[in-house]
Amino acid sequence: MIRTWARSGVRAGAAHARRAVVFVLPGLWVLGVVAWELCRPTGGQLLPLLAAAPAIACAGTGRRKCVLLGGVCALLALVPFGPVAPGVGPATRVTTCGAILAVIAASYLTAGRRLRLLRDLARAREVAVAAQRVVLRPLPRRIDGLLLAAHHLSASEGAEVGGDLYEVVGTRHGVRAVIGDVRGHGLEAISTVAAMLGSFREGAHDEPELGGVLRRLERSHQRHLRERAGDGRQADGGEPAGQLAEEFVTLLLVQVARDGSVTALNCGHPWPYRVACRAVVPLARTEPMPPLGLFPLPEELCAVRCGRLRPGEGLFLHTDGAADARDAAGEFFPLAQALRRGVEAVAAPCGPSPAGVVGEVRTALLRHAGGRLTDDVALVMLSNDRVRVPAEAAGTTPTGGRLPR
Repeated sequence: MIRTWARSGVRAGAAHARRAVVFVLPGLWVLGVVAWELCRPTGGQLLPLLAAAPAIACAGTGRRKCVLLGGVCALLALVPFGPVAPGVGPATRVTTCGAILAVIAASYLTAGRRLRLLRDLARAREVAVAAQRVVLRPLPRRIDGLLLAAHHLSASEGAEVGGDLYEVVGTRHGVRAVIGDVRGHGLEAISTVAAMLGSFREGAHDEPELGGVLRRLERSHQRHLRERAGDGRQADGGEPAGQLAEEFVTLLLVQVARDGSVTALNCGHPWPYRVACRAVVPLARTEPMPPLGLFPLPEELCAVRCGRLRPGEGLFLHTDGAADARDAAGEFFPLAQALRRGVEAVAAPCGPSPAGVVGEVRTALLRHAGGRLTDDVALVMLSNDRVRVPAEAAGTTPTGGRLPR
């Protein structure tokens, strides 16, 4: 947000300054030429300089001002100032007026083409933003009793999607979330991001276990790499050969059941943080599996049980771009400390607001990095907003047969 505000503020300030300059400068130019002719007459020898005024006006003040100022300059070129120099007669003044009119016409056409190009560029940007949002679509505010908030920061200028991915869907098995980091960043990684998200959005609904979802993602990743190779080069076993064989994705799958129980599968991704009563602790400390694509998944996938997410508690998911961000001195971003400060800043009786926490961490991250990121960053927070979850609706009975209130 700070980087966005800073960039928009700088651009707006530069635009206002440019408009002020191109609006004032032509008038000053005309006044200077006329004042020189009145104070130190040259017999009209400086009047051709009036042709520069409409060209300057068209550079930023618009075509109407160009025509208006150019007309004034053309009329001034016909007016004799002081004694007429030898060889400067009415024909010369008419010629100067004609030159000014030619400059007006050329500037008018050039400004029109510039405006059309700017409109085409604006439409192209709108299409690009819409296409990127289809790949990494905004999350709803709430899914099945969980409050959601997410933000993505791309290391590529002008891109809203990069090498990081996230998605949260509500299924009959519970709320399932994925967050991942594709090798590389920026626009070159979007195709892999799209493949992973498309596979997750289908598999999350169809597979009863998280392990089945992860295996779908693995198959989708391998198929995507083979399609990217595109030249038939494959290693034994159908794996893509060459540089694409080194492509991998870190993935974290999280499932929050109706009773608040949390299970997860981690393939080389940073573990999320549990946020509870202003306390910020890692969700799990077990060693994750290797990133997806480096090695085949094991025969048995046992999801890690991470306890229960009680009302008001939340999970903060992130990619390694957040923890690896450095400041000008080379210091890493203290993510856990920033998260604690963010939780304290937006503390509420019913638990911290996910949008507030994500916003605080994002602001602290951009401030720490000075608005210059070398890797994509994804931040996602889920918060249990269920006041009371009936045991019969949960499908499973928690330990002790009682639910927290």
